[in-house]
Amino acid sequence: MLPPSFRLDAAPEGVRPRQWQRRLIQLLRRRLERPDDRDVLVNAGPGAGKTLGTLLAFRALQAEGRLEALCICTHRTAIAEQWQAAADRLGLVLGDGVPTGHGLVCSYQTLARDPGPPRRRLLAHAPMDRWLLVADEVHHLGLDPEDPEGGWGFGFEGLSDGAALRVGLTGTPFRADRLGFCAARARLESDDGGCHRVIAPDLCVEPRELIASGDVRPLEFHFQDGWVDHRRGDVGGEPEATSPLSEERRESWRARNLRRAVALGEPGGIARRVLAGARRELARLRQVDPAAAGLVVARDIDHALAIGRLLEAGGDPVQVVHSLDPEAAETLQRFRRGEGRWLVSVDMCAEGFDAPRLRVVAYLTTVVTRSRFLQAITRAVRLDGALAALEPVPRHPSSIHAPADPLLMAHASGWSLSAPYRLRPLPDGADPEADPGIGTSAVSLPLRAVADRAGGVIALSGPELPPFLSRRGGSVTSGQAAG
Repeated sequence: MLPPSFRLDAAPEGVRPRQWQRRLIQLLRRRLERPDDRDVLVNAGPGAGKTLGTLLAFRALQAEGRLEALCICTHRTAIAEQWQAAADRLGLVLGDGVPTGHGLVCSYQTLARDPGPPRRRLLAHAPMDRWLLVADEVHHLGLDPEDPEGGWGFGFEGLSDGAALRVGLTGTPFRADRLGFCAARARLESDDGGCHRVIAPDLCVEPRELIASGDVRPLEFHFQDGWVDHRRGDVGGEPEATSPLSEERRESWRARNLRRAVALGEPGGIARRVLAGARRELARLRQVDPAAAGLVVARDIDHALAIGRLLEAGGDPVQVVHSLDPEAAETLQRFRRGEGRWLVSVDMCAEGFDAPRLRVVAYLTTVVTRSRFLQAITRAVRLDGALAALEPVPRHPSSIHAPADPLLMAHASGWSLSAPYRLRPLPDGADPEADPGIGTSAVSLPLRAVADRAGGVIALSGPELPPFLSRRGGSVTSGQAAG
């Protein structure tokens, strides 16, 4: 019989697991003893150490004879390479698409095409009930009851059926479409508005805890307010309408305001003032840390190129990356190595992008979903190892600059906190107790909250941080506050 006591003998010399990483191993060990419940959802933001914690957990459970092989599934090649590099540092060998040594890494895109061949390769390497399947940024694996065989979720379900454990890792455990996703369990919650299905993680590491322990940087927010002019009708003599950016509550006008605000426009426009403030902050930071750099999140490729030209005109070395650039991966690598002062990106520097030199983010896109905003701003929370030994705790903050859009400010006010993710309502007449909302037996999102300690949320909470902003008389108080 395997010993129930906690061990971490498999950790390599010099590695000191964090408290939450030790709890992850405990949680996975207990789940392995429950054959009816092998899904674990972990919510931990950038800098928490999800990659290292998962690899250490596999090492420990493999050393105890509980697991034999590891499969990491990711949505980007660059992230898969980061997993392989981290595994190599711990003495683990993971093949690229084909099991080698301790297992493999594979892409969601490959699984979506046909999970059959990858599953057969897994079975040829080890029995399915000896595999640990890990879904990185698992919220991408949506399960749509109206399209049960569509999307990436179906591929992962086909690959992982019968696995010893399925672990979903995410820093943003929610989706704009409010669908459920793989490796997550739903539960019912009631409030004055009725009964709702929610997903809550099994292990939650809030950014405020990581800030308090010195593992990541706090963030300061600088929101540029202003009036936005809109011309009604054609140019010919029609009057203009003016809307306050931070105070606009009509959704259609709010969206119009943000489109105008992120456009470069005239020299005194909101976007240019956002960039000017970000450049001043980066110049200040580089007096202390010459390697410090900034990220601008642009709306589209033309927008990114225009921002790049504007920054270069001011004397700043710039790297521009977007999905149509065949050299984007190499550009990101050069930036990580220290080339360029600014990185201007169109949806290329969110989940999984790791560059500790990033200290300033300018958010100049019209995408206002909470997940995309948090993914962008938290690129700036990571610590450089050399500086970490010199800085006090809490660490010196990084700086976020954006137009004063009400939705973005609301997201910023709670960026360091975690909350359950509310799923979309079931169709009229559906019984939530009988149907978890997936709509097919091929995939599962069990509607239950496990009563034992292994099934509960383990929340690692730190001290309360200062409020992000306050409102007096309906006006927004200026935008600097540690999250």
